Amino acid sequence: MKKEWLNRWRSIATAAGIAGTFLTGCDGGNPVPPPEAVNDRVSLTAFNGSNACQDLEKYLEDTAVLQMRTQLEAQRDGVPSFGWWGGWGGLEGDFLAGGPPRAEATNAAGGKSAPTDYTQTNNQVAGVDEADFVKNDGTRIFALSGNTLHAAKSWPATDLGVQGTLAIEGYPQEMFLDGTDKAVVFSSIYQWYPLSNQGGVQCLGLNCGYYYANTVKVTEVDVSDMTNLRVVRETYLPGHYNSARKIGASVRLVLSDDFNFPPGFKWSPDWSEGLWNDKARLKAEYNKIIAQNEALIRQQTLAEWVPAAKIKANGQTTIVPHACEEFSRVNAPTRLGQVSVVTLDLNADSVHRTSILAEPGEIYASTNNLYVATRHWWWWPAPGQKDTTYIHKFDIAAPGNAVYAASGVVDGHIVDQFSMDEAASGHFRVVTTIQTRVPDTQNPGNWWGTMTTTNRLSVLGENQGYLDVVGRSPDLAEGERVMSSRMVGDKGFVVTFRQVDPLFTFDLSDPTNPRKLGELKIPGFSTYIHPLDANHLLTIGTYVPEDNTNWQARALQLAIFDVTDMTNPRQTHTQLVGTAYGWSEAQSEHKAFNYFAAKKLLAIPFADWNSNWNGAGDYWSSFTSELKVYSVDPLTGFQAKGAISLRDMYQVENYYGWTYYWTPNVRRSVMADDFVYAISDSGIRVSNIANLSAPIQTARFNRYQE
Repeated sequence: MKKEWLNRWRSIATAAGIAGTFLTGCDGGNPVPPPEAVNDRVSLTAFNGSNACQDLEKYLEDTAVLQMRTQLEAQRDGVPSFGWWGGWGGLEGDFLAGGPPRAEATNAAGGKSAPTDYTQTNNQVAGVDEADFVKNDGTRIFALSGNTLHAAKSWPATDLGVQGTLAIEGYPQEMFLDGTDKAVVFSSIYQWYPLSNQGGVQCLGLNCGYYYANTVKVTEVDVSDMTNLRVVRETYLPGHYNSARKIGASVRLVLSDDFNFPPGFKWSPDWSEGLWNDKARLKAEYNKIIAQNEALIRQQTLAEWVPAAKIKANGQTTIVPHACEEFSRVNAPTRLGQVSVVTLDLNADSVHRTSILAEPGEIYASTNNLYVATRHWWWWPAPGQKDTTYIHKFDIAAPGNAVYAASGVVDGHIVDQFSMDEAASGHFRVVTTIQTRVPDTQNPGNWWGTMTTTNRLSVLGENQGYLDVVGRSPDLAEGERVMSSRMVGDKGFVVTFRQVDPLFTFDLSDPTNPRKLGELKIPGFSTYIHPLDANHLLTIGTYVPEDNTNWQARALQLAIFDVTDMTNPRQTHTQLVGTAYGWSEAQSEHKAFNYFAAKKLLAIPFADWNSNWNGAGDYWSSFTSELKVYSVDPLTGFQAKGAISLRDMYQVENYYGWTYYWTPNVRRSVMADDFVYAISDSGIRVSNIANLSAPIQTARFNRYQE
């Protein structure tokens, strides 16, 4: 049976040259289509000229038809529907009662008009601000919680309190501060639309009955008077919020979007027991739906494929339609999707968009360039396929727009933004994990095959519109995957993991020859690497016993590495935190990792569960949520300074309102001189570093407003 439906699988043309031709396979022959070629020279082609809009509409229609046929013909012919095969993406993880007493107010609680030193968002690149849901300027903390922007006075610490709030339309996600007068808030607005009757209760999920159109709203708020927050400008952009960067007054917003299929479109026949038990009727119904879907796709107008943006300011609404020339297509296999780089010049009140017809991926930005990484899309898994990433470079030196510069390709997939870096020379460095599907020689009946895994550091240089690989390291750590990486100047650091944590060090001074200098194997792994100084690294991750037999011995781990001798890196200090049940958002989100260099202090949010809880009392009393603070010294290691507990928030807040979107856990922190602020979705609490367990003040949030 398996061979029968594989033999009937249809060959699909690549998205680079979609012609709408589908060749039906006969019995016998290759059981799966040959792997689609990975383009070694990748570029973007803009839709230009008098036929730009017609060409764009045809491209969207052809790609939509191709995607629809791929999925529905697979269902019709009995192939388990995986949709479009997007590469392997990554191996599965191997594990992955009242408030406290208040401190007495003292003159030491920040009597100056402003702190001497304070922390801000933990950004990857100096001069490039990254959006987050908490921003501060030393004397004020702005936080998004629920649908509300909260403006809190934070200095002096004794005066901590929310002074103003503003309801934000949609679901607020992140924001920027622009000087002292403006906050720029990004929120998502979801709208659901029915496609067609898909068979009642038997049909569940997006592909069955509904599609949703997502809009990203940019709300510019005058925050000069915290007691009177005022909306001054609202911009509505079609798409999903991905990431944002800010350089000076120029905001670069990266959006993604799945083009909406037309009303009446179906992903499967209406369910009935008689139909689904009659293979001939079911196949005929699939053919009917495929034909109807294609007709609907061809009838949909460009304006329906590509909705316009709109701007509301000074009581007037301005519609901003997409210009067809803003779109570019990539000469590589891709599914129907869109990535847009939107530039908002806050000084000029202007909006500029440039869009790639591709799926979104990781984002990296320097002060002059922005890079978008997208994945090669395989139609179907087959031996010989490997992960591939396409990288598109945009020049953002001008504050008002982003100009396409070049594209390149590397083997493997990128773990996160820290796998990418732009050198002072302009070369682009990228670390990837490469997974390749190979035949399963031990089990010939396993048509799915098996995978090999390795890792690599590649260096790309711009050459006449292309990003060519000019140098790369030998493959590293076979059978392992990248967990974290960091490139600082001419030095590179990569952590992989399987059973132990190898830290690799690299000399990146010669772009054509990135050299591995040293390697250190230790239990566990690091998920974030922070440069402590020129010769030391500060990391956060998970300690895993080397024999990996006692899971209860696992714990969050902080570590210091001495890389003075790059050929002989050494782990010099470690600090285990909590139990095997404990976790920190800083393990997966670098913005939660807060190192205060002026005071040599590290603050991380931490949550844990008391496994000895016997069921007595309030269930939530068995949980701990706190901001842990450590002094960090390359010579002496870690010293626990204490913690600010928000455990009482579990009792105060109604847990029925907890969601992935909102929880009372500590999530962020701010440090200013000798004061530490713990921030959660439920409020802010401040303590003096000398007595963290005795809060000076607490400001609670009212997270939902009409």
